[in-house]
Amino acid sequence: MSMTTARKAPMDISLVDPTLRKTVQRMPNVPITNPVALALAPSLSRLIPGRRVDGVERHRVDADGVRVRVYRPANPSGAALLWIHGGGLVLGAAAMDDGLCGETARDLGVTVVSVDYRFAPRHPFPAAIDDAWTAWRWLQARVGNLGLDRDRIAIGGQSAGGGLAAALVQRAVDAGDRVAAQWLFCPMLDDRTATDRARDAQAHFVWDNRANLVGWRSYLGDSLGAAELPPYAAAARRDDLAGLPPTWIYASEIELFLEEDRAYADRLRAAGVDVTFDLVPGAPHGFEAWAGDTDLARDLFGRARAWLGARLAA
Repeated sequence: MSMTTARKAPMDISLVDPTLRKTVQRMPNVPITNPVALALAPSLSRLIPGRRVDGVERHRVDADGVRVRVYRPANPSGAALLWIHGGGLVLGAAAMDDGLCGETARDLGVTVVSVDYRFAPRHPFPAAIDDAWTAWRWLQARVGNLGLDRDRIAIGGQSAGGGLAAALVQRAVDAGDRVAAQWLFCPMLDDRTATDRARDAQAHFVWDNRANLVGWRSYLGDSLGAAELPPYAAAARRDDLAGLPPTWIYASEIELFLEEDRAYADRLRAAGVDVTFDLVPGAPHGFEAWAGDTDLARDLFGRARAWLGARLAA
């Protein structure tokens, strides 16, 4: 582990895909390194507006004490997706993924359940993964009521939600549950990235390693970077990846999480898991969330949904 603190140098904008540069130059990095912003983040997250997708019913439901949003397509196929939003483990809301969840439900005919989990540092580990687990068990208990096929339920998420999704898959498999696939968008998998202070030198767009340190430290506290962590605290810490479901992982080539995401994909593949690793050139972290109307994002969603649809087909 490197504890060297290097001077922060802005990333070269020329590395960014031309269709994203103007947006990137206008947007600030997530300001959670400011203690006031970090304290206000959960309350402000509740103000994130949602949106509806034509042809999809959306309901807010209490899932055994955890808030979820349920998206039901007009012609459900019997497949389902449990989705977990991003936000560095300290902010965000299921509402901000209404478009992604609603369009996935519409395009694939799947029922989507999106989880509003508790945030660190007020609610450190294991609060978030426990909330995701509660939502998963709630969904499993209602497959009959929702007309779902228990063998065609996937788990997915983006950024911090992708890391939680990967950990939830591990927990579900350990419990003997069937998970049809894991669908991971630029997942935040490994706390050891945050503890490598040499990574602070490159100021990655949108989410850099200083923000990453705040997110992981808020969640893990004094356990951050420890030789061993409890199960499901950070998905990349699991030694044995055999028996996990088919996996789709995307990362962008200029984001902080590229190395940890590629390493996890490689380890899954070495363990005998069917893995598709989708590398997007010239895209900062999570670009599909804030530049979803670009061809780059539309193409990514097209590939991602084609993969998921094939795994959830009857």
